[in-house]
Amino acid sequence: MGIVKFIDTAVSKILTAFCSVLLFLMVAFTVYSVVMRYVFENPPVWGDLLTVLSNIWLVFFALALTVRDKDHIALDLIYAWLPLQVAFAVQQFWSLVICGLGVVMIIYGMEAVATMGGKYWEMWYIAWEDGRFVFHPNYMPKKYAIAIVPISGFLVCIAALASVLEDSLRLKAGTYERAQEAEV
Repeated sequence: MGIVKFIDTAVSKILTAFCSVLLFLMVAFTVYSVVMRYVFENPPVWGDLLTVLSNIWLVFFALALTVRDKDHIALDLIYAWLPLQVAFAVQQFWSLVICGLGVVMIIYGMEAVATMGGKYWEMWYIAWEDGRFVFHPNYMPKKYAIAIVPISGFLVCIAALASVLEDSLRLKAGTYERAQEAEV
């Protein structure tokens, strides 16, 4: 069980680091674009797009973190009134529903990535071709931008299942607490 806890903590720290980097990039792209637009009157064509993409990827990575930490929207007031066993069952049910949402994100996200047409004319990209990385100076495929959907779906499924497992083990050991009690 120690290795599972280690992996859980490592994944959480890695996702938090990704979110921090994406937040920093979002702010940096915004500041750079604003300065270039209003001070130098020469805005970059890619500035707004990278700001939006950073924001989207940040939100999807943060979704997995909130699912794992049970910080998602819940009816905590109702949980407080319910007997512990019933509150446990309701929380497990919602965790499984969220896991189902993750499966939907994986399935339809993969389909969207596979069928997504179009390119961002203002973006360069790096691709893996013929066993090596190749730099393409223009026209990044839009499927790269939405690839976060199935990635996040996978992370959400893992986070929800880890939450169910953790809560089940805690209930069995007699140390289970409702989500809002665990935070206090």
